[in-house]
Amino acid sequence: MEIIPTQIPEILKIKPDVYKDERGYFLESYNQLRFLENNLETRFVQDNISRSGKGTIRGLHYQIKNRAQGKLCQVITGRVMDIAVDIRFGSPTFGKHVALELSEENHIQLWIPPGFAHGFSILSDHAIFLYKCTNFYSKEHERSIIYNDPHLNINWGIKNPVISPKDLKGSLFKEINQDFFYSEMKT
Repeated sequence: MEIIPTQIPEILKIKPDVYKDERGYFLESYNQLRFLENNLETRFVQDNISRSGKGTIRGLHYQIKNRAQGKLCQVITGRVMDIAVDIRFGSPTFGKHVALELSEENHIQLWIPPGFAHGFSILSDHAIFLYKCTNFYSKEHERSIIYNDPHLNINWGIKNPVISPKDLKGSLFKEINQDFFYSEMKT
């Protein structure tokens, strides 16, 4: 397993060891010992899987307070553009984002700790997206930022996006509450 910091160092690109032969491939999608060896102390409590068609955007979502979530994201089938936005007030990368293509071919995973809004767009005809969460889903603690916020200027890699009515009601970035602070989250 190779762990590579992105332009926002807390967001990590993870390249698992993939063993391929004439039958297909094998990989460990998660191994707690390997995470601990790399100073990633996590406790996953929920796995989520979504299947979406081309052009779908899901996000930008996050949860607040004692229900904040870290996410380990990967694609089982298809291709997505995975996005994480820094929403930690006082962070040197506040309002910046990481965009990384995840696919069934590259097997790349993205580790997104609490303090980041998350979303993804479907680049292939369909995609199955899996993410492990460090906290349980809570509707009461869920928040979202509108996908096309002009301040964030995210290139989702698609035209004519398909957005849920709920996601269309997301806040503007400049209107989000100060729920995360960089000084409190530094390790």
